[in-house]
Amino acid sequence: MNQTRRTFLQATMAAGTIAVATSAGLLSPRTVLAAWPKSAFNATTVEDAMKAIAGSTKAADSKEISVEAPDIAENGAVVSVTVKSKAANTEQISVLVPENANPLCSSYITTSAVDGFVTGRIKMRKTSDVIALVKADGKLLTAKKPVKVTLGGCGG
Repeated sequence: MNQTRRTFLQATMAAGTIAVATSAGLLSPRTVLAAWPKSAFNATTVEDAMKAIAGSTKAADSKEISVEAPDIAENGAVVSVTVKSKAANTEQISVLVPENANPLCSSYITTSAVDGFVTGRIKMRKTSDVIALVKADGKLLTAKKPVKVTLGGCGG
């Protein structure tokens, strides 16, 4: 049996197994998708979001955390943000924007197998700080970067 046929048969059997499990109700999208901390994403203040996502509002400023974002965002609907953590044992990285209706933009749970690094695009309603909240070794660390928004992204 050639390798291409073997690979095709393995993929077909895996897809068939997933289809049967899904149709039987054993596998639903909710169980497959990542955990969704609804209360954290629905919070309307930075403090409420921090408490919901990390269990505390006590965070220390840290030089081990860096936030890279443009000084001026021409369009608040698409603001590129990168958070880097050099803190040992980084467990979680979250991005918050205080001036948004819901400050928590994203949150990532990491393992020791990955670098403390996330990048993505967020929406910003208006000029604000972009806050990185990092949980490392059970401690909460923060860093922030002011971003001026010239064209509103979420509600402006």
